[in-house]
Amino acid sequence: MSTALDRQMPPVKHAAINGIDMAYYEVGPREGVPIVFCHGFPELAFSWRHQLKACEAAGRWAIAPDQRGYGRTSRPEAITDYDMEHLTGDLVGLLDHLGVDKAVFVGHDWGGIVVWQLPLMHPDRVAGIVGLNTPFMRRAPLDPIEGMRKVFGEDMYIVWFQKPGIADAALAADVDKTMRFFMRKPAEQPAPPPAAGGSTFAFGEALKAWDKSDTSNQLLAPEDLAAFVETFEATGFTGGINWYRNFTRNWERSADLPTRIDGVPCLMIMAEKDAVLSPAMAEGMEEVISDLEKALIKDSGHWTQQEKPDEVNRLILDWMDRRFPK
Repeated sequence: MSTALDRQMPPVKHAAINGIDMAYYEVGPREGVPIVFCHGFPELAFSWRHQLKACEAAGRWAIAPDQRGYGRTSRPEAITDYDMEHLTGDLVGLLDHLGVDKAVFVGHDWGGIVVWQLPLMHPDRVAGIVGLNTPFMRRAPLDPIEGMRKVFGEDMYIVWFQKPGIADAALAADVDKTMRFFMRKPAEQPAPPPAAGGSTFAFGEALKAWDKSDTSNQLLAPEDLAAFVETFEATGFTGGINWYRNFTRNWERSADLPTRIDGVPCLMIMAEKDAVLSPAMAEGMEEVISDLEKALIKDSGHWTQQEKPDEVNRLILDWMDRRFPK
């Protein structure tokens, strides 16, 4: 699919699991506790390229899949095929395919939401959890989409994503512009507050208004950008957006899940300047996780594993060496 991607990643592998064909990338010796890296939106296994190289150099077994709806992995039609049961089931299926009992799961952005659910839904398959930017969030007292709609308005991107076809077309209209818009470092100056009655996180309106020739704060080198653009031009964004369309369904179906994570080593890595997943959101995790370490990466925006790869690699590998020595 993407020559830019192929030049920078290990050879792609495929697994028939949980009703889909899952593409994944694997490095290191098949020994010890493997690390499974789970990406967010709009991302790919490629987002973990720096971590895969670091794990390989450290002699650690690591795997990064293109998750359901993304990249070289299947993109089922039904929206309900992207609920938490399927997303966690895919990761368990990947372990089955690899012949592994347990793994350490590392999740960023949406991948973080998924991996924090694994100890609740599949506790016997989890050796440890690392949240990158994404904290463990307790179940909301009301439907999260209704809550976001009330607080942030109709244009807030997650609410906007609920309308089938609309955001999909807007993001796919100019994939190069979309990826440049999203994949930016934090601005030196904070954005001005929205106009009266305007929405916070109205990414659809902001994308429309953004000047593509603005190269300030760009995160990706041309070759890296090309890997994302070529891939999403081929796949579109619907698969990834469908994860968001299950917020209400996931909330409804999670009523009986455990509310604590006990007996599982956890690491929470926060990014100082992430406007979407701020370090403040990780406050109070200690109350519901029995074994938790926290670390803060300074001056990083949202795309931490690509923006500050050396710090991310150091924190994860140090934690692995202490908690899961080879």
